Amino acid sequence: MNSDYDISVIIPAHNEEKYVARCIESIKKAARAFDGKTEIIVVCNRCTDRTAAIAESMSAKVVMNDDRCIALVRNAGIRAASGRIIVTIDCDNRMTQGTLCEIYGRINSGEYIGGGAPIRFERYSLSLYLNDYMCRAGFALTGLYAGIIWAEKSTFDSIGGFADKRAMEDVATVKMIKALGKKQGRKYGVLKYNHLINSTRKYDDAGDDWLYFRLMIKNTLPMIKAALGKPAEYNKLLDEMFYDYNDLHKK
Repeated sequence: MNSDYDISVIIPAHNEEKYVARCIESIKKAARAFDGKTEIIVVCNRCTDRTAAIAESMSAKVVMNDDRCIALVRNAGIRAASGRIIVTIDCDNRMTQGTLCEIYGRINSGEYIGGGAPIRFERYSLSLYLNDYMCRAGFALTGLYAGIIWAEKSTFDSIGGFADKRAMEDVATVKMIKALGKKQGRKYGVLKYNHLINSTRKYDDAGDDWLYFRLMIKNTLPMIKAALGKPAEYNKLLDEMFYDYNDLHKK
């Protein structure tokens, strides 16, 4: 495959004018430390604010999308990408400076089919430390590192892109990448020297660092119903916390 870029970074964004610039700047900083060519693609999903204008002003490629499924939003970016390697990151998060160099080296070693990244919050409190260590334990036990997901575009093409799910699409996709890697004799890995800088925006907006613990307890029944094939209440929660979050929390 002849690619115009070595790496394409895909950023799904729904009304992210407050965060898109800092995300792009973190990628540009990583790109400056990388000898190859990097493409930045912002997938503007139902945006009605200045997200697209800001992204274009920072020389990112902008793709418009109207889906209400994060997997389809990511896949729209992958289809538009010209890079040999695909890297995905959410718009309110950031990457560390050596991320692209490390990803490129891992892929080019031939040992890895793809991988994820450790997650570190941009600030900490007791509850966020607990959240952090729960995530670390979960990732270590399952090997399903996400946050930043990286693999060759040909790999995403082989598995049909991100799994068509409104939630946990990253975990389902990682499982498919791992399965393909097993067939090819390659591993699904995790970055050793770099990490995802995870936004605390929702905790900050709520003024409650225990937010997700409270939500897990409060929504146990809707999650059980969704597992049993009755997802209406759970889908409403997904809309409130993800798909319509910025619309419901305008300041």
